[in-house]
Amino acid sequence: MRDRARDADSTAPGEIVGLGPGERELRDAVLAGLSTAQKQIPCKFLYDDRGAELFEAICDVDEYYPTRTEIGLLARHCDEIAAALEPGLAIVDLGSGSARKLDELLAGLCRPAAYAPIDICRESLRAAAHRAASRHPGLHVVPVCADYTEPLELPDVFPEAPRLLFFPGSTIGNFRPGEARRFLSRLGELAGPRGALLIGVDTTKDPQILEAAYDDRKGVTAAFNLNVLARLNRELGADFDLGAFSHRAVYNAARACVEMHLVSKRAQRARVAGASFSFREGETIHTENSFKYAPRHFARLARAAGWAPARCFIDDQGLFSVHLLRFAERAAPS
Repeated sequence: MRDRARDADSTAPGEIVGLGPGERELRDAVLAGLSTAQKQIPCKFLYDDRGAELFEAICDVDEYYPTRTEIGLLARHCDEIAAALEPGLAIVDLGSGSARKLDELLAGLCRPAAYAPIDICRESLRAAAHRAASRHPGLHVVPVCADYTEPLELPDVFPEAPRLLFFPGSTIGNFRPGEARRFLSRLGELAGPRGALLIGVDTTKDPQILEAAYDDRKGVTAAFNLNVLARLNRELGADFDLGAFSHRAVYNAARACVEMHLVSKRAQRARVAGASFSFREGETIHTENSFKYAPRHFARLARAAGWAPARCFIDDQGLFSVHLLRFAERAAPS
């Protein structure tokens, strides 16, 4: 194993930089989303403190293969990944959550300069920063509370270090393909001319496997989805009856996308931040997309966004892929 950490006097992470989305952004986004023909709530608002806890629980259910498969790929190929990268990297972890995949990434890297976990949930971010600092003594940890889907500037604490953006979990699938291309292009600007991106991407596969992963038998994903209504009740003074909605996850083969919805069990009305919304029986609130990509299709998307594919790692069953990309500055024709 390579030397992973630089010398430092303390394992304590730095103070959290920035703030996540506030009540006004939540209110405006939800009121706009519930006013459309297909009612919707942006998936980033699924992740309050309770939502973050429930997502961590989802990662451990039997049906949810992405987390354990991706961790296995990172553990198996950490030395190959490190060999393709410069030493002294600043790791920028987009949507760090509990940072449970950091150990596998750091197993091969040579003397990383710093680790910047970025998350929308402040409590999860604080826990992830302390976990990283305690498990990797000497690693300079700079937690940033921010919505990484918006334009982002990082603290200028490691300006000379080349950046490795780490975007695991197939979160790229939450973006529609056109949005994903634009987002990846912005990540190229964030990475800089010497930058690289290590990204997890869920693959297309049997719809039964996909739907089970998003609708587990224990109902953890259902609780995660319904929790967003509890959040609106708490933070926006809404009056949703959680018992009057159910969770639905369905694979749309034409779009290669798992769609998550909250389904109204009956005709009803709900108030949110002073506004009233009616629901027909069977009407849904769309809460999340999760697009799936064959490796060659994702490589084409990455090239169109200005990235040059360097390596691709896939498990033996073809369930999940991890791509190492280098910033190529100029996008190739799509």
